[in-house]
Amino acid sequence: MASGVNMKLGFIGLGIMGKPMVGHLLAAGHELFVHSRSGTPEEMTALGAKACASPAEVAQHADTIFLMVPDTPHVQDVLFGAHGVAKGLSAGKTVVDMSSISPIATKGFAAQINTLGCDYLDAPVSGGEVGAKAASLTIMVGGSEAAFNKVQPLFALMGKNITLIGDNGSGQTCKVANQIIVALNIEAVGEALLFAAKAGADPAKVRQALMGGLATSRILELHGERMIKRTFNPGFRIELHLKDLTLALEGAKAMGLSLPNTANAQQLMNSCVAHGGAAWDHSGLVRALEIAANFQIAGN
Repeated sequence: MASGVNMKLGFIGLGIMGKPMVGHLLAAGHELFVHSRSGTPEEMTALGAKACASPAEVAQHADTIFLMVPDTPHVQDVLFGAHGVAKGLSAGKTVVDMSSISPIATKGFAAQINTLGCDYLDAPVSGGEVGAKAASLTIMVGGSEAAFNKVQPLFALMGKNITLIGDNGSGQTCKVANQIIVALNIEAVGEALLFAAKAGADPAKVRQALMGGLATSRILELHGERMIKRTFNPGFRIELHLKDLTLALEGAKAMGLSLPNTANAQQLMNSCVAHGGAAWDHSGLVRALEIAANFQIAGN
């Protein structure tokens, strides 16, 4: 196996992303020690994962510990809480945070883990649940080249496009940039299909035509279809994308940058949340545009 046999790995966070990622690591023959706030799913232990009572216990057993949790405070608690990963670490281990969180906080977390004699990689992903299940995630990594080279064979079990961007925090910075592009493309596709449908054109045929020209994109392909078919079950939840855009705008403010269209996309997602859409797929951003127009692209 490309990543070696029977490595002792830890994984904390077994949500819609974490579960399939653990599955790939188990399928490659590795020993997995896992923990989740909501308890370890039976399907994971049935596959051979060993449930641990705390992040500290995971870190005691594993040489490389992966995190996949929702936000910056969750990572901080998992790492440095009363029963956090830091309590179970010994020198020479590696912590890999695959969550999408603050680049600034990430640099601080990495420095604290480094003082314990351990490596730290920030390695957020893009590709959502589909990519996690297909092991085709894009993985954006910040950290030392030596630590990256050590973990890269494990990343290859979970993703396809794996890039070391630079030092700690660079992976998270790249993910924030990714989320800006995705949000603005969702908004663009939503506005275009709303315009077409309101003008009386068949939005499905408009999308089909646009797929053959310069306007084509993965967002038009995947999320345009969701907008037309009204399939807003996540996917990737609006509340999580909203968190990423907030990180972008906080970073922009600190650097003295203006990101006007990112701010607009954030406000549209805020509107979705206000209308009960926190758990909609992020393609549901179009609902804010539809509500403002009092017109729906398709369906009821």
